[in-house]
Amino acid sequence: MPDLSAEDTKLVTLARAARARIGAVEGAAVRDQDGRTYNAATVSLPSLSFTALQLAVASAVASGATKLEAAAVVTEASALDPLGHAAVRDVAPAAPIHLATPDAAVFATVED
Repeated sequence: MPDLSAEDTKLVTLARAARARIGAVEGAAVRDQDGRTYNAATVSLPSLSFTALQLAVASAVASGATKLEAAAVVTEASALDPLGHAAVRDVAPAAPIHLATPDAAVFATVED
């Protein structure tokens, strides 16, 4: 399990809270270049679907973020969803993306 900084641990906590708040499949959080954080949960409607990470990235960009420092996803999946991964990479080619289980145990960090 990777050791996280206090700031990255906060992202996992925010992602976990977003997921739990509505019982979503995933929760995610990102931190921008100014240290602001944005969190979101998976949205799955008949006419609209976003991964939690896509929505967190979109919220950051819509608020003026031009760079992301880090991201976290809380999920029951064993790997990072490619759509969320691509959204982060659109804004931050090298930001770490931490993956954690619903009990906040970080099991991987994606850096590519």
